[in-house]
Amino acid sequence: MKQENELSILVKSRKLTEYIFTITEKSPKKFRFTITAKLQNGALNAMEQLIRANEYYIKDKSQTESYQKRLNCQREAMIELKLLGYMSMIAREQECILPKQQEQIAVQLSECRKMLWAWMLSDKKRLWG
Repeated sequence: MKQENELSILVKSRKLTEYIFTITEKSPKKFRFTITAKLQNGALNAMEQLIRANEYYIKDKSQTESYQKRLNCQREAMIELKLLGYMSMIAREQECILPKQQEQIAVQLSECRKMLWAWMLSDKKRLWG
């Protein structure tokens, strides 16, 4: 359920995480502790970094330490999202997930990455012009 002022990328990443958990429920048992776990943990890690980034409130240029911490979390989230894309391709190749499911993950990942990139650029422009 969306909270009143929840950041859009958090909503999007939560939907991606929910989708990954739903489709990996039916993955073959032999992949449960490898590929399936990587997909699930990657989605959770990306969400965690996004939530952490959102907790650093930055009002102006004087808060460079908070800005740097936020940026580090955003970068970690971006890395997790990129890794998720690769893991989903491996999962499809190993028949852990269906091709259509991998395509859906790719679409959602693309949306999350675009939103995250826009957030990072917005912070940079707002603070440094």
